[in-house]
Amino acid sequence: MKPELLLIGGATPRTMDALEKICTVHRGSEIDDWDQFLDRHADAIQAVATNGHDGLPSEIMARLPNLKVISCYGVGYDAIDAKTAASRGIIVTHTPNVLNNDVANTAIMLLLAVSRRLVRDDAYVRAGKWSGFGSAPLTQSIEGKPVGILGMGRIGETIARKLKAFDCDISYHSRSAKPHLPYTYYDKLADMAKAVDYLIAITPGGSETRHIVNREVIDALGPQGTLINIARGSVVDEPELVKALSDGRLGAAGLDVFEYEPDVPKQLFTMDNVVLLPHVGSATEETRQAMGDLMVENIVRYFTEGKVTSPVPECSALAAGGG
Repeated sequence: MKPELLLIGGATPRTMDALEKICTVHRGSEIDDWDQFLDRHADAIQAVATNGHDGLPSEIMARLPNLKVISCYGVGYDAIDAKTAASRGIIVTHTPNVLNNDVANTAIMLLLAVSRRLVRDDAYVRAGKWSGFGSAPLTQSIEGKPVGILGMGRIGETIARKLKAFDCDISYHSRSAKPHLPYTYYDKLADMAKAVDYLIAITPGGSETRHIVNREVIDALGPQGTLINIARGSVVDEPELVKALSDGRLGAAGLDVFEYEPDVPKQLFTMDNVVLLPHVGSATEETRQAMGDLMVENIVRYFTEGKVTSPVPECSALAAGGG
């Protein structure tokens, strides 16, 4: 018999076909009464497929006594209690590496769009102002500018490598220095923010990084500074960000993520020094296909080999020991 799998969130037709070949799939989107569903099926469910936004609510995980593997579609997994899962012998996996390039490209796209006021100037042309009022105001170049990266993991390193094409002076802040990297390390985020023109947030979400970009950091970045956030909305104190932009204490922002997605502070809508994206950092057809394939691969490998391809750090020792 096929193992039973609970799907939380959506999936592409390609991913659904692959999942249904190996598992009996229960779609969370079709469940009207979760208590009733869990009373009937909880004992049989051995796998959960989810995503970084929806995760797996702790109260549902607690009611799945025979859960063996949680496969997350996305590199971020802060919506899954990986420590509790590991303590129960449940392996949590995610989809790193396959999205590095497109997320890094999104960061650089935001950097360029904000610094060159792409959205503002597009609106200027569409409104007929070019012919009526002449050239648009000058913008800023990122060429050779100091850029600080908050979080120097796989994606952070990819961003830094791509920014070298612009001769940017790269620095970074993370939990510890990485001596193999040729960039300047700051152990205090506010000190780095004060030293750079652009701050890119690409650190994991979760309680440890919640509001790490606070008023002190925003004020250190200053009225000539720009914040780019492609990490999680929770890493930025959003009310403080909005106030700083409104007051002119922060120069500009490019945001792909928000604290209470899909709700975005309405004050941002009228600011022409802000570029807003609907959490699309990895949202290309190619990358999303690769993410879906890796999510499925982790489940297939678990049930056929007792191993997985990409466990999260909390589960790496567990995964090394087999299923």
